Amino acid sequence: MEGVKEVTIETVVRPSKGPVALPSFSSEGAAKTSAPPPHSHAPAPAPARRPGMEKEPIPGIRNILAVASGKGGVGKSTVAVNLALALAQKGKRVGLCDTDIYGPSLPLMLGLHTRPEVGPDRKLIPLERYDLKVMSIGFLIDDDTSVIWRGPMVTQMIRQFFREVNWGELDYLILDLPPGTGDAQLTIVQTIPLAGAIIVTTPNDIALLDARRGLMMFREVSVPVIGIVDNMAAFECPHCHKSTPIFDRGGGERTAHELGVPYLGEIPLDPKIRIGGDTGLPVVATDPKSTQAKSFVSIAEAVLKKTDAGGEKGKGFLGSLLSRL
Repeated sequence: MEGVKEVTIETVVRPSKGPVALPSFSSEGAAKTSAPPPHSHAPAPAPARRPGMEKEPIPGIRNILAVASGKGGVGKSTVAVNLALALAQKGKRVGLCDTDIYGPSLPLMLGLHTRPEVGPDRKLIPLERYDLKVMSIGFLIDDDTSVIWRGPMVTQMIRQFFREVNWGELDYLILDLPPGTGDAQLTIVQTIPLAGAIIVTTPNDIALLDARRGLMMFREVSVPVIGIVDNMAAFECPHCHKSTPIFDRGGGERTAHELGVPYLGEIPLDPKIRIGGDTGLPVVATDPKSTQAKSFVSIAEAVLKKTDAGGEKGKGFLGSLLSRL
């Protein structure tokens, strides 16, 4: 435009009920808040490594597993929920933590819509459903409230979920990660020791491209990759029973072989799985003998073999052996 030397564009997203403040936990059982920092044009600093927070185990938790994806929309949360349920059905003590601060899914997928209470130790008490201990920021905000935070506030919230939630004794804590390789993922891999990561993808090339990036991130930070899961692998027509690979087929298995990581299996594209997630009735919990549920159980069995809580009652092989003496 003639005479214009500089254009500055400023975009501010405003939620219907005002910006969300960072919750801090009180003994009254409600989430107190502190005002978010004023808007600034300066870039958010990278997550800082604080002394004493690096790779510090969460007391009482034997294995922490990250369920991750490079791209959103591939069904990562569906896999995380049903994997956790399948591990619980195998007799394991399982927790499920929603670390997707901007887009929490677990409240809807598990039918949990109450606020967690705060115990005498001033730690949040996880909600429980289907023998899982569950925590999500979705329990602390209204459904239509947007979380508008910069990276440092997100990392602080995630650290609170690790240090200020009373998880108790668990064989597995499953982390439902947000998509991508940003602040949340860096905070997790720098703060706690992960037993491994599970990469969820769909079989099509565009999803696999980002799945590779997510996998390589875990390799770069020395987190073992337990394997790749192909989600929405094929759709079987309920009338003619013909299988149609809507998102292609075999892409996850091919990528696993190319990158030298285990292939954990595939999950079908099936309305029953989708309906279970939308209604808070996951298929592994409500129809554990179905073909759809068995695909998740098969993946859980593969995870058990590759982690050290695969023995009876979470004791591991040596513990199981000693208990019989």
